[in-house]
Amino acid sequence: MKNNSLLSLEKLTVKIDSNIILSEISFQLNKNEILGIVGESGSGKSITALSILNLLNNSSFQSEGSIVFEGTELSNLSKKKIETIRGKEISIIFQEPMSSLNPSMKCGHQILEIVTNHNKNNKESDVKKVLDLIEKVQLKNPKVVYEKYPHQLSGGQQQRIMIAIAIACNPKLLIADEPTTSLDGLVKNEIISLIKSLQLEYKMSVIFISHDLNLVSKFVDNLIILKNGFIIEQGSASKIFKSPRESYTYDLIHSTPPKKNRPYRLLTKKIREIKFLTKKERKLFHSKIYGQPPILRVEELHFSYGLNKIINNISFNVFRGEVLGIVGESGSGKSTIAKCILGLVKLKKGAVYFENENIKYIKSTVFRKNVQLIFQDPYSSLNSEICIGDSIVEPMIVHSIFKTKKEMKLKALSLLKQVGLKEKDFNKFPNEFSGGQRQRIVIARALALNPRIIVCDESVSALDVSIQAEILNLLNDLKEQFGFTYVFISHDMSVIRYFTDRVIVLEKGKIVELNETDSLFNSPKNKYTKALLKASDF
Repeated sequence: MKNNSLLSLEKLTVKIDSNIILSEISFQLNKNEILGIVGESGSGKSITALSILNLLNNSSFQSEGSIVFEGTELSNLSKKKIETIRGKEISIIFQEPMSSLNPSMKCGHQILEIVTNHNKNNKESDVKKVLDLIEKVQLKNPKVVYEKYPHQLSGGQQQRIMIAIAIACNPKLLIADEPTTSLDGLVKNEIISLIKSLQLEYKMSVIFISHDLNLVSKFVDNLIILKNGFIIEQGSASKIFKSPRESYTYDLIHSTPPKKNRPYRLLTKKIREIKFLTKKERKLFHSKIYGQPPILRVEELHFSYGLNKIINNISFNVFRGEVLGIVGESGSGKSTIAKCILGLVKLKKGAVYFENENIKYIKSTVFRKNVQLIFQDPYSSLNSEICIGDSIVEPMIVHSIFKTKKEMKLKALSLLKQVGLKEKDFNKFPNEFSGGQRQRIVIARALALNPRIIVCDESVSALDVSIQAEILNLLNDLKEQFGFTYVFISHDMSVIRYFTDRVIVLEKGKIVELNETDSLFNSPKNKYTKALLKASDF
């Protein structure tokens, strides 16, 4: 092993029962290096990270191969010995801070716990170190943050607490496992800048796991591409991004929506040639949809949770056949607007009109049939105990769409085919599908009632770029086929740029800009809009 080497993996193989999850993974991480690991869901990214930390302690996992950290073979260490390394020498930032932090412990105490576990200082000096760490991760008022519980912080603030825990003992290796997936562009950039600055300050090595290739391209030194548990490509990040050797790598890079031209459909396994929409075609389409009365009107909407004003005097129209995008930071009011449109919250001031009728006075079953929602997380929005066919049939029963169960089943089978699944999938359960397939099931369920409007609330944000491209293409196909209208909420500006006709920019519950998408991206008027675009490299 070279003197500059910090970590070395040799032929690491991981099995669950007889299924191979990782196959002969070999790579070397040098001191003060940032290594990116990229691949689709199920490729083995997180399993690699957990193997390094010896966290695959479930009896169903079997591991072979070598993991050497600073000359020490980690795979043979006792539980007591590995615990002296885990957290102190090697630490990890997990993807979901809310599920990783203890909801019943104050944030300061959670950082203190890791400090006291690995140090023998007195409590006063340990508390001071915790306050210094909170300040180090750029959270204001450390003493106030120390006393707060995780739910009292935003997603970005929670992730900063996770970073404070991870760097508490000045580790030599920091593993960041999808640390920015659920964060908006501005916060995502802040977190990445923070990790980079801490890496430089502490001279740490970092393994950065992500499916966001745009992010990885400007952050890592070297890159590993994983597919189905195999390393299919590795080397200099800049070289791989400029001239990928494998077609799989090429597809991962080019599945992301382009930032300038607007393609009809995105590159996928099925679509190998990209055709672009002309300005003339787009203008003609817009003249048709905007030359008619709106299908949905939102007028002078105000909404508060207790004393906190979430939405302040919001008004806009949605036209039949358009895709209206809504963007803004976490807490800007995006999802609250979705709830107002769907009639899921009681309005104290303002109104929502569907086809010129106040939704307050529309029979709920009639309104629910016409306005459907696709959630961000398909797994939590599907009942794990009901087969997916019954999940699709269920709304048909509630709304009496067909007279017989046979007709309902035939419709459900047809919908499965329309969203790219198979009829034989009808009797399978949610846990038998990948994230992208589950999102297709949720879309099929939304289509079951032949709705007029579909609200997509961050419905592609948690998906790998290749799966995201497939879902966006599917939504576009369905829009053309059925004439759907979409209200599309996202923090991914490249997706917004590709998919929407107009964009609403929200800041602290107010509309600060509303414009045709290309015009907004090319000539933003508002300072906040400019900041959002800059954070996404537009």
